Amino acid sequence: MIWPSLILLTLAGALPFVSERRKPDMDDGIRSRASGQFAMLSDGMTHYQWHGPKGRPVLVCIHGLTTPSQVFRPLIPGLVDMGFHVLTYDLYGRGYSDRPRGAQTRHFFIRQLRDLLKYQGVEGDVTLLGYSMGGSIATVFAYEEPERLRRLILLAPAGLLHAPGPLAEIARKVPGLGDWLMLSLGGWSLRRAAAGSLAHGSAVRSLTQGQPDETRLRGYLPAVLSSQRNMLAEVLEEEHGALAKLRLPVHAIWGERDTVIPIQALARLADCNRSARQTVVAGAGHEIAVTHARQVLDAIAEGLDG
Repeated sequence: MIWPSLILLTLAGALPFVSERRKPDMDDGIRSRASGQFAMLSDGMTHYQWHGPKGRPVLVCIHGLTTPSQVFRPLIPGLVDMGFHVLTYDLYGRGYSDRPRGAQTRHFFIRQLRDLLKYQGVEGDVTLLGYSMGGSIATVFAYEEPERLRRLILLAPAGLLHAPGPLAEIARKVPGLGDWLMLSLGGWSLRRAAAGSLAHGSAVRSLTQGQPDETRLRGYLPAVLSSQRNMLAEVLEEEHGALAKLRLPVHAIWGERDTVIPIQALARLADCNRSARQTVVAGAGHEIAVTHARQVLDAIAEGLDG
């Protein structure tokens, strides 16, 4: 009886990987739903969109681990009203961008941003607005190319303190088993979390309009896992300390009730950069950009005036 059991175990182990390979790719048919434009960059196709009149200071929005650039939709009108020419884009592995293989490290994400700015002819200094993992990407870009930064705005940023769920933590730390868990349960877990977010109301529900279920597209779950193992695993105390010495204006905005990036990260940033401006939005969780957009915009505006 041992052989049938081994065969069943082998099939069970292989099934998630086979299912991932059989998922549909991001293609032109799916991309036809997207607004904005596409650029073929070093590692693949990138979906991007400009908002507001040209000729203004450029503000680039960098989204987080699982939700693509549409997460900034509630903030964009206010950012444009502040006088910015706003650029949003989908990180590789998310949204309407390609899902290239390889480790999703800081260099991987910085290359995409650097390529996109070059492709669009953005040569002057820019303001970066990084949300969650996007805060880590924005921080390391500022650290490596400070001369290109006018200001750094961090919204519930990763890089100092991160509290992933138990599934994500096991998947991140255990190769092989972690890949199996992500492919087996990651899609279900993310869809469940998204369904829970819908309870926040129409502002959250509107973000799903026209957006495919990424968990059912090839390459999305491996991209999330790779980011957890690489970009999100970095602790950026040295980088924040260097930005403090450069006197680059930094403004961090935190959610009081954030369970993904706990509010205790505020103290860690203060230890690294005492000149950083910090704002806490009362009652906000990690969906702060959507559920508390008005308060976030008010905080950004006050930071620009301060």
